Amino acid sequence: MIFGFFPFFIFGFVMTAGPRWQAAAPVAEKSYISAFALMAAGWLGFYAALWQPTLLLPALLLVLAGWCAGLPALLRVARTPSNEQTHVLAVVGGLCAGAALLAAFIAFAAGGPGWLADVAVKGSLWFFLLPVFTALCHRMVPFFSSAVLPNYRVVRPLWALHALLACYVVHGALELSGLPQWTWLVDVPAAMMALGLSAAWQLPRALSVRLLAVLHVAFAWLGLGLGLHAAHSLLLFFGAGSLGLAPLHALTLGFFASAVIGMVTRVTLGHSGRALSADTATWLIFWGMQGVAVVRLAAEFVQLSGVANLSFIAALGWLAVFGVWYAKFAPIYMKPRPDGRPG
Repeated sequence: MIFGFFPFFIFGFVMTAGPRWQAAAPVAEKSYISAFALMAAGWLGFYAALWQPTLLLPALLLVLAGWCAGLPALLRVARTPSNEQTHVLAVVGGLCAGAALLAAFIAFAAGGPGWLADVAVKGSLWFFLLPVFTALCHRMVPFFSSAVLPNYRVVRPLWALHALLACYVVHGALELSGLPQWTWLVDVPAAMMALGLSAAWQLPRALSVRLLAVLHVAFAWLGLGLGLHAAHSLLLFFGAGSLGLAPLHALTLGFFASAVIGMVTRVTLGHSGRALSADTATWLIFWGMQGVAVVRLAAEFVQLSGVANLSFIAALGWLAVFGVWYAKFAPIYMKPRPDGRPG
């Protein structure tokens, strides 16, 4: 899920938006096609490896090759001089960290020590996905809000982004060092900053515009997820139990998955020449994902068996939500734009 599901969306978005942010030349066709083709072939091989294990290493190496095929074009974009490079540097830096962590997992799969897998799985959350999603939201949520909300004041302090990125690095380092009981030292301020940004970006006002609301609600999960990580760490610190995987799923299902639905829906509509508005079906899809996230969090505290198992229900919910989402939006990519423009 970390290296296979989200990177396709991230590469696609940044290869499109990154050059516009930096006023750089567009990413060449060969860069994004080679990245997509190699990564897609690698993940198909990965699933085939469930039946034919000898395919595992070649498949993962194909994924890494595709990942690395896309990075040079994005590094060129990130190096393009501009008034503000923090966001693109954070995103591309996160993707570079993701490539290194995927390489660590491949080394583990090739017979390396188990700590390589631990570094890859835990590190990818704090050194790859969180920096990328946070930087993208920090850049885009106020921008989209200013386009549709009257008299909207853009609040986008770079110091907050720098501080959040630093907190992620420290948390990841503490977790990998076997010191989760101390991560509250950075989780508390990180949660306060994330929740402060949600308030500054005027979440209640955004609820009046559905396509904008989904981005604001998704970002609110970041503050909640970091707050749950802080509570989890404090419980460990005082020897009073833990919150299990609830903090993790608040970030992955709540923040990441919801943000993907919001961002990709918006990009799909905008780049296909359609109206930038969320219809009732899209609105229900998004809130369906919120329900999935809540159910998965509840599964950490309510233990049921059989088909009533909440983790099982959340997994079915994930498949249902994304299945309906794909069924609704995938056909758009196969049709000409209604406005007659190329694309």
